[in-house]
Amino acid sequence: MAEKRDYYEVLGVTKEASADEIKKAYRKKAMQYHPDRNPGDKDAEEKFKEAAEAYDVLSNPDKKARYDQFGHAGMGGAATDFSGANINDIFSHFADIFSGGFGGGFNIGDFFGGGGSGAAQRVRRGTNIRIKVKMTLEEVATVTEKKLKINKYVACTHCNGTGAKDEHSKETCPTCHGRGQVMQQQRSMFGVIQQVSECPTCNGTGEVIKDKCPHCHGNGIVKGEEVVQVSIPAGVDNGMQLTLRGKGNAAPNGGINGDLLVAIEVADHDIFERDGNNLYLNYHISIPQAALGASVEIPTLTGKAKIKIPAGTQSGQILRLQGKGLPEINRGGMGDLIVNISVWTPKSLTREEKEMLEKLSTHENFVPKPGKNDRSVFNRVRQFFNN
Repeated sequence: MAEKRDYYEVLGVTKEASADEIKKAYRKKAMQYHPDRNPGDKDAEEKFKEAAEAYDVLSNPDKKARYDQFGHAGMGGAATDFSGANINDIFSHFADIFSGGFGGGFNIGDFFGGGGSGAAQRVRRGTNIRIKVKMTLEEVATVTEKKLKINKYVACTHCNGTGAKDEHSKETCPTCHGRGQVMQQQRSMFGVIQQVSECPTCNGTGEVIKDKCPHCHGNGIVKGEEVVQVSIPAGVDNGMQLTLRGKGNAAPNGGINGDLLVAIEVADHDIFERDGNNLYLNYHISIPQAALGASVEIPTLTGKAKIKIPAGTQSGQILRLQGKGLPEINRGGMGDLIVNISVWTPKSLTREEKEMLEKLSTHENFVPKPGKNDRSVFNRVRQFFNN
């Protein structure tokens, strides 16, 4: 699989580019590589879709922040893959920036001059909804199905989202004659300049409503709710966002639904700490276990695991259980469980216990003998991970 190009390179902007500069750069790339302008050119079509993916990330503040910090590796499937998308689907996805220029179907003659006969009606789009979903580490370890009850705007059932009282209540806009755009002429020192803009009468839809639906007052949408089933992949982390296309607010007058953005929030765990796909566990053993060695069961996210404590184990010794961490999202690998051994020292002793320890303290083997190769905890941990 070919390595993805840098999104900023794809759009030809710098990391310091403003949102407007990113939007303008994407419009320019979309014009340059649109298949209608490059018939039969597969390379141009791929670049057209590549630009759409880049804009999808860089126009979203959350995705852009993650990309700036971690690059492609940090997206975790958050970037929309347009490789198999239909061209008109891409324009519908970004209808808010193309509605005044390209329209839903993008008539190349209309945009590049010459007028043309194709309509460039505006495709209205519903707004996105963003919600937070809290998860436990146990849930993160597996694919999790959640049912979310969403309060949202839904299509009016009385008019099927059209906003019209009945099928005879809509008519072609008398101002733009159904095109959704009007042409304005302005004289300048360079001659007559023609400018195409959205029709102010129909707001770019090409139609006007004579008799409005009494239930939605002509908007085509009403307040409602929907239960949405979402499948959350294993291995998600804080800040990751899932996009459910078309599950956001319905659009006025039968347009395209917005998206539902599901932000992941992973709760802290009682005994495990997370670092990427690795888990850390601080496990206490007794002085006899440390001195004699033992076989113990330690907790994991999926149950118990047996490990062997070697005789003579010291506090701070690190054991690694491969594959007992969290799944790598969309990659199929597994992180590890890193176990830090802590030798537990009793805080209170009986008289008998004190006498036993006092006798042992005089034995040669119980006198500390740190070796010259002993390292600090920091150095030992660093060496462990560098090996």
